[in-house]
Amino acid sequence: MKKGLLLIIILNVSTFMAQQITLKSAFLEKWENSKNYLLEIAEAMPEENYGFKPTEREMSFSEQLLHIKQNMDWLSTSYFTEKDYKKEEESTQKSKTEIISELKESFDTVLEIVKNTPKENLQETVEFFAGPKSRLQILNLLQDHVTHHRGQLIVYLNLKNVKPPKYVGW
Repeated sequence: MKKGLLLIIILNVSTFMAQQITLKSAFLEKWENSKNYLLEIAEAMPEENYGFKPTEREMSFSEQLLHIKQNMDWLSTSYFTEKDYKKEEESTQKSKTEIISELKESFDTVLEIVKNTPKENLQETVEFFAGPKSRLQILNLLQDHVTHHRGQLIVYLNLKNVKPPKYVGW
């Protein structure tokens, strides 16, 4: 009888835990970790190397960071709010501190926007330049874009002989 009761308790706890994990909560947890990891990478590069480009056709370290920020602002505003997105003229003359501050603000803005998005809205289809997409797909694109450029930034750190921070998964 004790084994049967234990099994029931385990199943109930497992069911309760599974119900607590939603697409939105999983995204928000990963988003916060992604933010912290990118900020560690941004902090690791000395400011004098923020203008570094591995090749002429690539963006500089600071341009990569500002590109990530701009993409977060565009996707979150355009597909999760009623506001019109206005692309800012990004100055590449910003300091390391200014760039990191702007990145934090953009990550936090996306977090709040997604927190306030009703879960049923994630299934809605929106018009996207690559064809109709669900808002859930836009969330995946937000994270994928950060990951893509963060990977490039890790190469920049290595080329400047700066040890990248330890990877943060979940």
